[in-house]
Amino acid sequence: MVRFLTEVPEDHPRYLSLKERHAIIDGMHQKIVAEAGLIAHGRGEAFDYILGEETPAYALIQEEAAVAILLLAEHPVISVNGNVAVLCPKELVQLAEKTSAKLEVNLFYRTKEREKNIESVLKDAGAKEVLGVHLGDRAKSIPEITHKRRIVDLNGIFLADVVFVPLEDGDRTMVLRKMGKKVISVDLNPMSRTSVWSNVTIVNHVRRATREMLDIADDLTKKSKEELITIIDKYDNNNLLQDSLRFMSDRLIKLAQKQLKEG
Repeated sequence: MVRFLTEVPEDHPRYLSLKERHAIIDGMHQKIVAEAGLIAHGRGEAFDYILGEETPAYALIQEEAAVAILLLAEHPVISVNGNVAVLCPKELVQLAEKTSAKLEVNLFYRTKEREKNIESVLKDAGAKEVLGVHLGDRAKSIPEITHKRRIVDLNGIFLADVVFVPLEDGDRTMVLRKMGKKVISVDLNPMSRTSVWSNVTIVNHVRRATREMLDIADDLTKKSKEELITIIDKYDNNNLLQDSLRFMSDRLIKLAQKQLKEG
């Protein structure tokens, strides 16, 4: 990051985006992020560029429903992979505290080294307990999944009634739903299997989403159980996904029109 900070001035129009990109690269060298995580980040970056790298109004509705579900859950768990451990560890730790959720490391490219490194990142961010590492007898497998994301903690995702899975795999989202769990995801691609199968899909950048969810949690913790249920009952994930697609489509049209005028 030292090289990046000396080469890119803070007034660069893409400063924050480039800073995140280099943080992900550093995370790969530190054995936190898998190599494939760089590709995944770039794909999300492209969608975020369409959003204008700002939170649309529909995303705030998605984030409110997500927080309401977490607050009403009996055993909420936040699933953490390498990318989110780099991008928003403090936000995830604080969100876990505000919603009484547990944090669990869960990885597609799973190694003992990456498990421990992500655990260290979360503890440095203030986490007192991190599940999904040093599993031993607590290791459980969820059905229908053959890759290593099937391995979950008995005291975490296996027991959970609500799982928050930022930057998730679509196949595991489908299985978690089939297991009767409610799934909250953050996915900048509203057309992915993860987006379609989640109970609540937040189509936004994961760092913006988690930061906004912290403020939302401060507000919703003051509300009654009945008020939280009303928020969830009014929520329609499919409609909000359609809103996100319309937003992206409208923005692309506006960008095209602007370019024609300037050309």
